[in-house]
Amino acid sequence: MDHASTQVSHSHLAGILLGGAVGDALGLPAEGLSPARQRSWWPGDLRHRFFFGHGMVSDDTEHAFMTAQALLESGGDVERFRRSLGWKLRWWFLALPVGVGLATARACLRLWLGVPPERSGVHSAGNGPAMRSAILGAVFAEDEVRRREFVRASTRLTHLDPRAEIAAQAVAEAAAWIVLRGGGDRTPSEMLSEPSRAGSYAEAILHCARVSGDPEWLAACHQIATSLSRGDSVEVFATSLGLAKGVTGYAYHTVPVALYAWLRHRGNFHRTLAAAIRCGGDTDTVAAIAGSLAGGEVGVEGIPADWRNRLVDWPRSPRLLNRLAEALSCGAGRPVRWCWPSVLPRNLFFFVVVLFHGFRRLLPPY
Repeated sequence: MDHASTQVSHSHLAGILLGGAVGDALGLPAEGLSPARQRSWWPGDLRHRFFFGHGMVSDDTEHAFMTAQALLESGGDVERFRRSLGWKLRWWFLALPVGVGLATARACLRLWLGVPPERSGVHSAGNGPAMRSAILGAVFAEDEVRRREFVRASTRLTHLDPRAEIAAQAVAEAAAWIVLRGGGDRTPSEMLSEPSRAGSYAEAILHCARVSGDPEWLAACHQIATSLSRGDSVEVFATSLGLAKGVTGYAYHTVPVALYAWLRHRGNFHRTLAAAIRCGGDTDTVAAIAGSLAGGEVGVEGIPADWRNRLVDWPRSPRLLNRLAEALSCGAGRPVRWCWPSVLPRNLFFFVVVLFHGFRRLLPPY
């Protein structure tokens, strides 16, 4: 892969990939639950609850993984990246992933029907592209033009609504900002003792706001700044967007809440994810995006060890994600080898566990 544009540390990339996976796994059991029902079910501290105290990942991590692999195959060429990611989406869809978004499913069907990847997207403002764009922002942190091109190519494979791309570009901008400021190589205490923490917030928000002049997007960014200045909790911020009963899958809801959780608890991975998940709704995606940004900033060692150790998914394991980060950081020109034939049986097992959680939700407390 061509790293002429930037040299990104392994710490940043591993933090983004593993932070997103941990957020995905922690948020998954709470997906679709309101904040009130979460509190009645799990009044204690946040922990893995998917399978006997352990976590597994969903499509959020799978999309980040595919994006990183396509980057390695692309050699820095956006058209090769688009084609590679298109084929990875085809085969991913054929392996019967659980919980795939409607827009992504339709786009994957169009790809299988022979629609070229530059025209396979459907009109949707969902959050699929946003959950796979943090790694693009980090890799192309020093090259804004290529960063925008790669995020656009990734987005339009599945989503054509400009709002989906704006949200995805914002996540990439946030990740690029983290890399350029050296997060991942600093301790949380160093980040929290910056000369002007409020100034750093403003800089990060401007970095995200500049991706578009869309009034709705600018209003969301303004609300982030206003709520941060007041010290609002993440739940209060979500309520200000009309999301008191949970965050929806609309990109202009998911991404602002994830950005706010990261900035509100910057330097503290635990608090970032706990606050993001407590908002309810699309918890796995909100937590995956917030976790990617927080993880990119604090590095792998800033992610609680218990959360890392109890993430037991396979074949897309924490070890594999770490190997992928290493390949990206050293500019390897080929994808990481992994046990892809095991994906289908893994997905069948995953489906059984998801089905159990679904039946559990029919029971009190309500």
